[in-house]
Amino acid sequence: MNFDNVEDSEKKISEIFDRLFPLFRSITGKGTLDSYRILQEYMPLEISRVTSGTKVFDWTVPQEWHCEEAYLLGPGGETVVDMKDSNLHVVNYAAPIDVKLGLNDLQDHIYSIPEKPDAIPYVTSYYKKHWGFCMSDRQRQSLREGEYRAVIKSEFLDGGIDIAQTKLAGRLNKKILISSYLCHPSLANNELSGPLTLLGLYHRIRKWPSRNYTFLFSIQPETIGTLCMLHLHLDEIKNSVVGGMILNMLGGDTDRLTYKYSLFKDGLIDKAVTHAVKNGGVLNTVDFNPNHGADERHYATPGVRVPVCNVSRDFYSPEYIGYHNSLDTKDYMQVRQILNSIDDIEHILKIADSCVTYENLESVGEPQLGPRGLYPTLNFVYGKIEDDEQSAAEELRRIKWLLTLSDGRHDLFDISTISGYAPVKLQETALKLESHGLIKFLEI
Repeated sequence: MNFDNVEDSEKKISEIFDRLFPLFRSITGKGTLDSYRILQEYMPLEISRVTSGTKVFDWTVPQEWHCEEAYLLGPGGETVVDMKDSNLHVVNYAAPIDVKLGLNDLQDHIYSIPEKPDAIPYVTSYYKKHWGFCMSDRQRQSLREGEYRAVIKSEFLDGGIDIAQTKLAGRLNKKILISSYLCHPSLANNELSGPLTLLGLYHRIRKWPSRNYTFLFSIQPETIGTLCMLHLHLDEIKNSVVGGMILNMLGGDTDRLTYKYSLFKDGLIDKAVTHAVKNGGVLNTVDFNPNHGADERHYATPGVRVPVCNVSRDFYSPEYIGYHNSLDTKDYMQVRQILNSIDDIEHILKIADSCVTYENLESVGEPQLGPRGLYPTLNFVYGKIEDDEQSAAEELRRIKWLLTLSDGRHDLFDISTISGYAPVKLQETALKLESHGLIKFLEI
């Protein structure tokens, strides 16, 4: 896949979206697995499972929910709603039912949004058996008196929670976690924008000429899926992840990404975001709060304490009219915004990946750079400086800062702060110095 060419990338993301959107996803079951298998065509995801009934910290993995049919018939036998028309019409994880009842009793099992009269809400009942239908409030207000028939053909079977992961190895075993979730049916921005951005980032990072950190990509159902992922990989996460981000709601009209810092603002992504803000990065930041956001809160709990941020475009926007309802469409999400999110997040990840430490191997005196092709061969301070000479002069300045401060104690963020040069540019120059045997990469 090519995520560098805008037109090709937009077309490919649009095609993948169109395959994923109709699938009937939940926190368990076929729709989520089918979604993983589509993504497996574009990245090498390994799928693991935590079986139903497994105790996962304070939670228990639920049974799988399978629902083949769900419809509501009106007094004249007409179809009022049918999940064939929208996955949102049935309460997710609804218990089976086939019953006739009057409108007054039916109202207890109908969900709508009065302030958004044309939107179908997304409603779930994962952990308590319930049944119900969702419709627009405009349709709800038009229901007439009489007898209705409610039919939901669902069943609960032993199965499990499925998790999809892959890695891109770097020079260090220290990891940067990039995570998103799949579990919402028929929602665009609040469901597919995260995994599609993750897919794009995988292909961008895969093509980097080098990586310092190992990148761990993880997709799972929200909340229970992340808890299952921690159940399977807690030691690895605690011992090796030095920073991470949850990707969600990365489409919409908002022009800036919002980064929600991790609990103590002490992770690698936190540092990269802070550096970007100080240097004029076009992004917003908010402090950690467990009362809003997504799965980053699980990483902040006392038994984990791994610095994971949340990055979104639309979650903190009051203009997000499609949150958990049918107004969350492909048109609202905007495929081009997914590409913009990939660009912006890759920039932060490049900064984070450059936060490494080197040691000068010629620590006494400045080494002779000329024989290594690292110093201008002609020194004439009064001549006109061409663009390529200006570029060489800038690199020479970076070389001297790196040779001065590569003492095993200053990482490239420290050197950036002192010298004023961007960490990514310092990293490019450091690789060149390393190839000449002048500095050594430290696995700290």
